[in-house]
Amino acid sequence: MVKRIVTGAHYGLRDWLMQRVTAVIMAVYTLVFLAALSCITPVTYDSWRNLFAQGWMRIATFLFLVSAFLHAWVGMRDILMDYVKPVGIRLFLETLVIIALVGCGGLAVQTLWRL
Repeated sequence: MVKRIVTGAHYGLRDWLMQRVTAVIMAVYTLVFLAALSCITPVTYDSWRNLFAQGWMRIATFLFLVSAFLHAWVGMRDILMDYVKPVGIRLFLETLVIIALVGCGGLAVQTLWRL
């Protein structure tokens, strides 16, 4: 009899779904952003600033960035789980990824709401 050892915390379906949902959110945002950008003529600093001064654009951009960070986290964690076998090194690298993503998120919030 072969004893099956289950590793991880059943990330499979949840991660697969998160990758797909975040990809759809980013694709929709890209289309909305391109449509909004096509309405701006000419593209100047003031028109760009006015576009992002609107609340809906800030929220949409923030949702896009949160989706991008979640998408990146799932991808990076899966890569590290697949290719970095020593647990200590993998934990260290995952921690660095989390710190980088949280830092980018903080910078995004500061940038979006500083306008």
